[in-house]
Amino acid sequence: MTVVLPLLLVLSGVALVLGVGAWRPSWAGPVGALCSAAGLGAFLRARAVGFAAVSLEWIPTWNVRLALALDGLSFLYGTLVLGVGLLVLVYACAYLPHYLEERHRPRRDEVRLYAWVLVFMGAMLLLVMARDALLLVIALDLTTVASYFLIGYDRERTGSRSAALMALIVTGGTSVVLLAGVVSLGLACGTFELSELAARAPGGTRLTVALGCLAVGALAKSAQVPLHFWLPRAMAAPTPVSAYLHSAAMVAAGVFVLQRFLPVFALAPAVLQGLAAVGLLSMLVGSLFSLCAWRFKRVLAYSTIAQYGYVLVLVGLGGAGAPLYVLAHGLCKAALFLTVGAVTHATGEESLEKVGGLWRSLPGLAGASAVAAAGLAGLPLTLGFFKDELFFRALVERGGAWSAAGVLGAALTLAYTGRLWTGLFLGAPRGAGGHASWGLVAPVGVLGAGVLLGGVWLGPLNGLADAAEGEMFGHPAPLKLAYHLDARAENLLALGAWVLGAGVLVTRRRWEAPLEALTRAASQVGVERAYGALLAGADALSDGLRRLEVRDLRDRVASVLVPAGLLGAAALVTTPGRGPLFSWGPGVGLADVPLVLGLLIAAGAAVATLRAANHLHLVMLLSCVGFSLAAVFAFAAAPDVAFTAVLVETTFTLLFLALLSRLPRHSQERAQVEATRTRWRDWVFAGVAGVSATATSWNALSHLHEERVVSAHVAWTEAAHARDVVSAIITDFRGLDTVGETSVMVVVLLGIIHLLTGERAE
Repeated sequence: MTVVLPLLLVLSGVALVLGVGAWRPSWAGPVGALCSAAGLGAFLRARAVGFAAVSLEWIPTWNVRLALALDGLSFLYGTLVLGVGLLVLVYACAYLPHYLEERHRPRRDEVRLYAWVLVFMGAMLLLVMARDALLLVIALDLTTVASYFLIGYDRERTGSRSAALMALIVTGGTSVVLLAGVVSLGLACGTFELSELAARAPGGTRLTVALGCLAVGALAKSAQVPLHFWLPRAMAAPTPVSAYLHSAAMVAAGVFVLQRFLPVFALAPAVLQGLAAVGLLSMLVGSLFSLCAWRFKRVLAYSTIAQYGYVLVLVGLGGAGAPLYVLAHGLCKAALFLTVGAVTHATGEESLEKVGGLWRSLPGLAGASAVAAAGLAGLPLTLGFFKDELFFRALVERGGAWSAAGVLGAALTLAYTGRLWTGLFLGAPRGAGGHASWGLVAPVGVLGAGVLLGGVWLGPLNGLADAAEGEMFGHPAPLKLAYHLDARAENLLALGAWVLGAGVLVTRRRWEAPLEALTRAASQVGVERAYGALLAGADALSDGLRRLEVRDLRDRVASVLVPAGLLGAAALVTTPGRGPLFSWGPGVGLADVPLVLGLLIAAGAAVATLRAANHLHLVMLLSCVGFSLAAVFAFAAAPDVAFTAVLVETTFTLLFLALLSRLPRHSQERAQVEATRTRWRDWVFAGVAGVSATATSWNALSHLHEERVVSAHVAWTEAAHARDVVSAIITDFRGLDTVGETSVMVVVLLGIIHLLTGERAE
């Protein structure tokens, strides 16, 4: 219960926020913050009483369990998710009223944001505590859905809607690839239990492909090159959303998945090398774009791409220090996001070109954000110093080229972080200053204090980091964080990075313009343009299919039957190990003559419908087909089905005859003209669908000896107190489906009655 309680408290907050918000919108934010605080308290208490787990049977056929556990890795990520989420909700209580007032929107709109933040928080908590691979994928997809509504919070703006759609398509689409990798891995290992995958992994090409698919989904979630382009666009979201999702939560989910599967990735060195290479590329691309961006949040967005590139390099080099890096980055980046939101709130500006010297009017904000910026740059006495030390330690073990790349990346980090902070708070004032309420400054101060505390209070930090490392590797792996005042390689690399970064920062006036031109040219040929072309092509294809479908009834039927027929034929051809596709069976005896006669009559009537001269003949021939098939069911020992078929055919025949009396006289000639013009196409479509249906049915009847789904239904029919399997399926095994289908038919019938009996508008 201690494991589930934090999750229940957070998710119950969604209902409370919506309920209270409907009555008093201004109370929704505080209620959400209280629920988040309760979840955080329960989470910390669960850790205090010891790591625990809960496991319930969920899908026994696939050996899938609803398994949750609180271990070292989940505790580090869960604390980050709940802690930053709580501060973001407190910040939003002060930020959103002014934000909505500027846009002339009612206060009730803020309720929606608080609710979705709590949904996202619950999904992230489920993700980090999941101990089953399929449950982990489900939680990851829940974060994708929640982030869609959060990024698109300003739904009246086209930019917000397109940004939310881009994030959904990129992260949601690649989640399908990730799911394929997880399913392939689980089937190969015979289990989806995360703790058992590494021991049962088969190795070889199948493992490499499965892990490659898993990596693609994780890289897209963490906005790594080349699937990074959605993150800068996602800055269309309000600042509290960006501070939460794009620093400490959503983008952290991708690298968390990699860390959770790290023992399995260790069996495929080629995949780890690929991750390290992608991380280096993301470091470079994100840093360069961040250095030439001017809008506050875009600077931070590109820096997030670069920083998670660091994490990816650590994972590719073995994983040591990756959880601590995510923790340090999450605290620093969330503080900086909240800082730029407070600056925009106070000044109304969103670009570095229009602000400066704000330390005079916002001294508290300047001091708190300075600590966060120092942490992100990896300066001593901050938590960020140890993230860089671990990074350099991993690079030194790999050689000089890796170390040089690390120094360059750290130098660029100091440069773009210093450029942002000095641009905001130093220099000559530009425009009027402003005022930020305590609700906007206090969360930044708390995060800054956390960054500073992590840099000086090393005992708890070592315990937290070592527990996460031990869970990630499956064995104790202490990091031994400490300050070393000597000439060891890590210290020299850090010193070189600070000097180089300071030089880049001081000389930024010389390279800003050419770098901006370079990045602008690169963006013109980047993956984002390919995404736009793909989306435009999908829209064009959708429009074409729509026009084809609604043109007339023939096209609509063909658009369903032809693809279904082709897919069925492809399945027959590609399904391995089933023996011959078709067999003739034992032959036809005297007892089968009524069945054969009924089928021949139905087939003859169906062919005759093609030559029907008028609608009345057509209705009679169709009825002949239906009643003949009803007779076939009766001779096949299915009297209930036969009786149902007779009732349906009688009803529809009478309905058709009633409608014929209302048709205009000239409709017969119009139908003949259309039939002459489209007959060749109808023959092709009917042939494809008919041959495919025949082949599929023949193949199924050729393998009656094989175990089938219906075998279990037949065995369970008596337990369902039914006399035949069809009745058992309709009324018991799939009773809810029957209720739904019946409800749909009733609604349609009511609509038809209203159309036929209602008064026509003038």
